[in-house]
Amino acid sequence: MLRSLVIKMSTLLPGNIVYGGPVTGTETQSYKSLGHYVMEKYKSFGDKAALIDGVTGQEYTAQYMYKSIVRLAHVLKHLGIQSNDVVGLSSENRIEYAITMFAAFAVNATVAPLNITYSEREVHHAINLSKPKVMFASKMTIDRIAKVAKNNSFVKKIVVFSDSSPNSHVLSFKELMESKKIVSSDTFECVTANKGEDVALIVCSSGTTGLPKGVQLTQSNILITIDSQLEPTAIPLGEIKMLTVIPWFHAFGCLTLITTACMGSILVYLPKFEDHLFLSAIEKHRILMAFMVPPLMVFLAKHPIVDKYDLSSLLVLLCGAAPLSKETEDQIKERIGVPIIRQGYGLSESTLSVLVQNDNACKPGSVGSLKVGLYAKVMDPDTGKILGPNQRGELCFKGDCIMKGYIGDTKSTQTAIIDGWLHTGDIGYFDDDFEFFIVDRIKELIKYKAFQVPPAEIEALLLTNPKIKDAAVIGKPDEEAGELPMAFVVKQANVQLSEQEVIDFVAERASPAKKLRGGVMFVDEIPKNPSGKILRRVLRDMLKKKTKSKL
Repeated sequence: MLRSLVIKMSTLLPGNIVYGGPVTGTETQSYKSLGHYVMEKYKSFGDKAALIDGVTGQEYTAQYMYKSIVRLAHVLKHLGIQSNDVVGLSSENRIEYAITMFAAFAVNATVAPLNITYSEREVHHAINLSKPKVMFASKMTIDRIAKVAKNNSFVKKIVVFSDSSPNSHVLSFKELMESKKIVSSDTFECVTANKGEDVALIVCSSGTTGLPKGVQLTQSNILITIDSQLEPTAIPLGEIKMLTVIPWFHAFGCLTLITTACMGSILVYLPKFEDHLFLSAIEKHRILMAFMVPPLMVFLAKHPIVDKYDLSSLLVLLCGAAPLSKETEDQIKERIGVPIIRQGYGLSESTLSVLVQNDNACKPGSVGSLKVGLYAKVMDPDTGKILGPNQRGELCFKGDCIMKGYIGDTKSTQTAIIDGWLHTGDIGYFDDDFEFFIVDRIKELIKYKAFQVPPAEIEALLLTNPKIKDAAVIGKPDEEAGELPMAFVVKQANVQLSEQEVIDFVAERASPAKKLRGGVMFVDEIPKNPSGKILRRVLRDMLKKKTKSKL
């Protein structure tokens, strides 16, 4: 049988600790830095296609990537970027994004990707976590970025992915790359990094307490993840075409961009999901493997337009970021004939997936088995006892892929990582075959189309409305999106306030994922425990009763 992922057998160590086995790959360890490794890989692939723009069909070879990265590395040095400086990146998926990220790695800088849907308030918060010295943006985001950067003196330069600059305060990417004033050569000498300490990425991960936290992933975190991905597989990953529409500012998208570059795979990328474009890219490029999230899987399973395209090349769908139902998986297999659908489970804080399905670990409802190089335990959240097979508790992981910590937030870091163990806030268990299952969340994040939406942030926003006395937000189950943010609102006495007014109030002040697509329910009071914590379970029960009464 064709295998899409490496099959390793986990073992149970004393104290009910699950071990995924050693990482046998050591390819990355002899390189000076993450940037050095990526550059040398591109250099070794020569004229082989590396990236394909799924919209224009433009192919970019590994040699083109290498030369572009070398040039931009010299440009970054000219702009004053040194080791451990931060480069901000706000753009949809495009070739300049990849070149900028890898060039920043080459000069041993840190990359801070920003969600392109962030409002000005959210951009301000995010860049004040990472403090970028130079910011790169696309035409889609440049106005917002420039406006916020103006009020933050640590941003010294702004570069737009464009042929020319819109004003004197913004530099043009193309003009910088072609400028004869900036001296460069055909090579770039990477410095030797402290790979265990030097941060490669600061990705934003939403917490349950409000605005995003900055997850610091070291060069070592990423390199060890690449080594674990390079374990031998039955599919020659360096010879296949993969498709992604996952945003590269998202940890899932960003890390898959890095790992596929190092494997030598051909990555066809799209800037956003459009049904015709997505399906035609699979058909035209004969895509063998695609990176997916559950809403895309539901689309493949149910949308009538899918039948108009030849998707027979698809062999593997890798789905992450949120749970996928067995019904959707079965529908896709029956409809398209994709033989291998694999789920995984990971967090920004764990660099990429920590649990992945394979041929020996793909029971319905499972998220697979533990990846190599990792330890896992299931802990009773009340007593701290380490639990055995088939007992539910908080999932905790330990290994070289676990983040350095949250930037500028020692308290949250110490809460998340205790004695080297990352506490996920997710409730799950492993069975007698060491397959893991996720059953609930301690943390209260809403998963809307793979985006993490913190209820506390929307609640805080709602409470700024003078007509609202109190508010609570939960995720309303939705087959296509996973969950839709929904608000329970207590109005101030003697005021008129409609559901649409509340929805519009949030939509005007927050990014699209945080819109109240689940609607608004007006209530007399928000249920809370004696310490004032919102009882979301009670709110979910209220929603269920309301839903049943409508049936």
